[in-house]
Amino acid sequence: MSKPAASVHLRGRTVRIGGAAGFWGDSVEAARQLVMSGQVDYLVFDYLAEVTMSILARARAKSPDGGYARDFVDAVIKPLLPEIKARGIRVIANAGGVNLPACAAAVKRVADEAGLTTAVGTVEGDDLLGRSDELSTLGIQEMFSGAALPLQLASANAYLGAFPIAAALDGGADIVITGRCVDSAVTLGVLIHEFGWSANDYHRLAAGTIAGHLLECGAQATGGNFTDWRDVVEGWDNMGYPIVDCSADGHFIISKPPGTGGLVSRLSVGEQLLYEIGDPGAYVVPDVVCDITGATLQESGPDQVFISGIKGHQPPAQYKVSATYHDGYRATSSMVITGFDALEKARNYSKALLARTERLLLERNLGPYRDSATHYIGAETLWGGNARAVASETRELTVRLDVRHDNRAALELFSKETTGVSLAMTPGRCSGGAAGRPKITPVVAQFAFLIDKALVPVTVKLDGLTLDYHPPITKEQPPYTVEPPRQNDDSATVTAGETVTVPLIALAVARSGDKGNDANIGVIVREPEFLPSIRHQLTAERVRQWFSHTLEGEVRRYELPGLGAFNFYLTRCLGGGGTSSVHLDTQAKTYAQQLLTLPIEVPRALATEFGLNRGES
Repeated sequence: MSKPAASVHLRGRTVRIGGAAGFWGDSVEAARQLVMSGQVDYLVFDYLAEVTMSILARARAKSPDGGYARDFVDAVIKPLLPEIKARGIRVIANAGGVNLPACAAAVKRVADEAGLTTAVGTVEGDDLLGRSDELSTLGIQEMFSGAALPLQLASANAYLGAFPIAAALDGGADIVITGRCVDSAVTLGVLIHEFGWSANDYHRLAAGTIAGHLLECGAQATGGNFTDWRDVVEGWDNMGYPIVDCSADGHFIISKPPGTGGLVSRLSVGEQLLYEIGDPGAYVVPDVVCDITGATLQESGPDQVFISGIKGHQPPAQYKVSATYHDGYRATSSMVITGFDALEKARNYSKALLARTERLLLERNLGPYRDSATHYIGAETLWGGNARAVASETRELTVRLDVRHDNRAALELFSKETTGVSLAMTPGRCSGGAAGRPKITPVVAQFAFLIDKALVPVTVKLDGLTLDYHPPITKEQPPYTVEPPRQNDDSATVTAGETVTVPLIALAVARSGDKGNDANIGVIVREPEFLPSIRHQLTAERVRQWFSHTLEGEVRRYELPGLGAFNFYLTRCLGGGGTSSVHLDTQAKTYAQQLLTLPIEVPRALATEFGLNRGES
């Protein structure tokens, strides 16, 4: 929990790693900042979110040279390679996407043009698309829905681990490029290489994984997307990017370059620690199963946080595979409506347009829409039944219609009619998006499944030559269970005496994200004294009710005593997630902000002591 800043020193030799990308499209200034002022030994990049794999699969389908993160080559390696080489920095990136050979060749070409000798290592084997016929014989099912493997895949990539990356570094690679690997592996691979960790050093591997987890989303660990955004807003124009200093025993400190914006604190780092973690007692990656329920965060200096208490257990025998397949088409129409009764006009406009186009589809034997959704942006459309009454009084909003269909011709009709009715329906309207008719795009949906590691051979190369790499062997370990936290009866403490009601944001910070079609919301208390009220009232059932407008599954609550935190896992709430969903928020990025408005009762004396009368942070 909160402690005064104390001097913490890591023991022995340390390795300094900078996190330069949290997604494909992240600011290229992150790499420049870390190279020029981060004093890092390594630079790591994570480009490959699950949605990104769908985008890259479409790019490769259009061009045999596409399908990798071109920003890595054009905006990072090309301008920064001379400085990277001069400073002795080594680089690891999963920029290979679904076309690893093309990415590696492009990096070598840039190095040759600059006259720089650069050894490029590659980790191959994640791409299983060429084995589709073999996969179809394995009885594979989608790991969440149980659906059968689609007949034709657009991509299929296994989430590989960190040991092949370490092998490439052992072989002398200056730059290591992978295809799909687990996000944190680019960091863990460095630590395995530097400290010689074995496949059975579970606690160290878990700590290294969490170090990578904190780096993998860039500035989200240094004050980006932070609940208390006013604490960092003055530095948004020069945000600092995360750095970890790690020692051989697995302890590490997270910080950022001096003089940069942002914030490294218990709460800002804690938000990222819980981000998209699922079960905090069993966060599964290929090399280890991590348990962070006992982890602690200590502010050890200005913009420095020391992380300890992480445990690890035997890894799974299978890889997760992220496959994609063509799943019809979608189109989106946006229209701004203003003036008197804006919301009422928007509702009638959207209802009429959908009814008109569905009637025309049926007349042409095209069949109904596969899915559709209407959003009233500006009238708290994301909030469902939790929207405030005042939101209905808005005088200006954007009405957005999302539709899906298996037949492109059906969406061409929709696209034409959205403009064709412009003189026939609501007054007070103007374009709410790009000029012209709505664009029709193919849907590349995700299909996740598990496959035995033995069926996924991994090859490590250095400048095209195959290195002698053998997957590590782990010792058998008895099954383990995470001890549930002791359940305190907080009701007497919470209800004793007079109480006042405050929004959750007065007591905690939170961050949310997606896991396929599921959502994850991490909540961290601001002060230990707030924990009883939150534990007693922020139940799984109450969270389920709060998100009943999107939730089709269940809510599971996990407690992390070391952090004074809770993690909520919401199943089947994103309409398929990623590129498949017609929800406005397809990745649960807004869920934490919605949850933070939930009313919580606290003793009046506590509210007075901590100045909670305003009900906000």
